[in-house]
Amino acid sequence: MSIEIQGVSKHIGKFTALDNVDLTVNEGELVALLGPSGSGKTTLLRIIAGLETADQGSIVIDGEQASKRARDRNVGFVFQHYALFRHMSVFENIAFGLRVRPWATRPKNAKIREIVLSLLKLVQLEGLEKRYPSQLSGGQRQRVALARALAIEPKVLLLDEPFGALDARVRQELRRWLRRLHDDLHMTSVFVTHDQEEALEVADRIVVMNHGKIEQIGTPQEVYDHPANPFVYNFLGRVNLFHGRVHNGTVSMGEIKVDSPAPSDQDNVPVVGYVRPHDITIAKSRNGKATIEAKIQHINPVGPIVRVELERLDDRQPIAAEITRDQYYSDSYTVGDLVYVTPTNVGVFLDYDPVI
Repeated sequence: MSIEIQGVSKHIGKFTALDNVDLTVNEGELVALLGPSGSGKTTLLRIIAGLETADQGSIVIDGEQASKRARDRNVGFVFQHYALFRHMSVFENIAFGLRVRPWATRPKNAKIREIVLSLLKLVQLEGLEKRYPSQLSGGQRQRVALARALAIEPKVLLLDEPFGALDARVRQELRRWLRRLHDDLHMTSVFVTHDQEEALEVADRIVVMNHGKIEQIGTPQEVYDHPANPFVYNFLGRVNLFHGRVHNGTVSMGEIKVDSPAPSDQDNVPVVGYVRPHDITIAKSRNGKATIEAKIQHINPVGPIVRVELERLDDRQPIAAEITRDQYYSDSYTVGDLVYVTPTNVGVFLDYDPVI
């Protein structure tokens, strides 16, 4: 089931929550709406679900205008804080959506039991059907909430920061589990998150939002390796900024020269180069390359990488680099060392202050 979002806008008083948003979610796709607080991602999700109405625009699900009430749209919704019924067992929580159907479409008790037990197996909670939410861990409660959403056999599945209330380790385990579950079910799904790592790991495509607008749509690799603008660069992980100016079609950042994004008739225009820490190389000698001199301020080994914090000698600006443990041990870096920095894979934009 595909989802077509066409020219959707939403105002809350004077605040613009969504500004003429267009988006297509393809059948069987898992799409992440990623952005900071107030970017409009949850509002958009709730409009798709029918929990809120748009001021203008339309939602088309499987080729039909989604003009029905939320309960009639056949959309599964998973909330961040589970929203389980505390007085009901796990079994009854999952069965709830089936039991409240109109009499004509309500399954028989035997069929409801079959569906619930099948879903408990799917979400790896077999044998826990008699427990109550208070007797479950946070990760187990979220899986119950997901099973309840799936019980009604929805056309699409919507998840609003489904792992936001969980600790880091459980969050990592559940997002890998969700990805495997989605690969098995192939259900069209949209989930909201502000966690960049979560979106990059789980989604087929990422929709980066800011101030009610879409900044970029693409695969995790596309949005991370080729950000469309400075906002996306800044929001998707750590980034170093190198200020420079355009001269004769070339950007000069100290000794470093890169191609200019400015029109050919513009010269002496300020620009900023954006470089990820893993695209910073450091060495103890120039080796004949154009480099930036810097001093090591801090070294932090983290798993397979070593994070190195440096300070430029020319303007005292910080630089963050990530190197392998092999390079760290072979070159014997220590705090206070003078090194030579070379940025690679530089994304250059006209000088701009991204608002996050």
